[in-house]
Amino acid sequence: MSDDRELARQRARSEERAALFEAPDDIDAINRFYRDRGWSDGLPVVPPTVERVERMLAHTRRPPGEIVARIAPGFGAASVERIAINAVLAGCDPGHLPVIIAAVEAAAAPEFNLQGIQATTNPAAVWIVVNGPVAGRLGVNGGCNCLGQGAWANATIGRALRLILQNVGGALPGGMDRATQGQPGKYTFCCAENEEASPWEPLHVERGYRRDASTVTVIGAEGTLNMNTHTKNPAELLRAVAETMVHPPSNEYVHGGEPWLILSPEHAEILKAGGLAKAEAKRRLWEESKMPARRMTAKDLLRAQASRSEELGEIGPDTLLPISRRPEDICIVVAGGPGTHSVYVPCFGNSRAVTREIAESGQDLSRKPFETADTRG
Repeated sequence: MSDDRELARQRARSEERAALFEAPDDIDAINRFYRDRGWSDGLPVVPPTVERVERMLAHTRRPPGEIVARIAPGFGAASVERIAINAVLAGCDPGHLPVIIAAVEAAAAPEFNLQGIQATTNPAAVWIVVNGPVAGRLGVNGGCNCLGQGAWANATIGRALRLILQNVGGALPGGMDRATQGQPGKYTFCCAENEEASPWEPLHVERGYRRDASTVTVIGAEGTLNMNTHTKNPAELLRAVAETMVHPPSNEYVHGGEPWLILSPEHAEILKAGGLAKAEAKRRLWEESKMPARRMTAKDLLRAQASRSEELGEIGPDTLLPISRRPEDICIVVAGGPGTHSVYVPCFGNSRAVTREIAESGQDLSRKPFETADTRG
């Protein structure tokens, strides 16, 4: 591509800078200001002052006006600057910005189906998994309580993406976000993989990236289910996990989904010691989690027939429905600390996880000061 064409492309993907407005000095008044405008998630926010946004933007070399993605369902423009503004709102450290930019790029990929995730009545949340050296540098927790409270990076990175989906994408609860109940993961849902404790290759390597690369993977998750089993037998462990995955009112069986498993290091080691590579564990889980179609309600069986007949042929009550189209579509990460607990993460069904590499850079302080504060696209 010529320099002129590249410049034209960049100009086409940029837009006006965010507007500046005066806000009250009192923190309680600021929070009321943001709540009244629908710009918060219901939790207290950090005011995105000019200085705070400038510090955030110093951690990327991408121009503030560059549009990273158009965010469904409202298709607002997620410029680098607006991503930074929402990252400040969420309480992120400036060094988190490259991770959030990569997560926005991943969530906007067509195969992720953000339109469906944002507007569905399902309790779909976007779960971020961080891999590679950046996880350690930023303190993204992949060990004890990695899905819980206590890790600043986990909490704020996940929250920042949610605020972008809401403020730029326009998915306000009760508006374009039609979730019947929703779930707590819609506030924040982010962790690292515990690569050091895993007996297998980490997620990002499995998905084609260098081991020393830093990546984010976004997943359309519908919740979490604890699996507590003390067995030391690999076959028993796989059976218990597979039977947990089987549930009749499931989007995954209707569409052929992409179920995710967070295996504890202890459970992963049991499988590895039993001679199971990750691919073989997936194959056996795929076989053992097949569900007779008659377990569905009559209307849900009709949905499965409409969605999967091309894949499976004629579907009757005795058809064994696989949870995913291929064994490889069952996804496994190793995370958490010591203990006999693993987690089943049922997924949206009509969505596929997307991984993007994080483009890290040193500080770039060459820009002139600018004004910003508008969260919206």
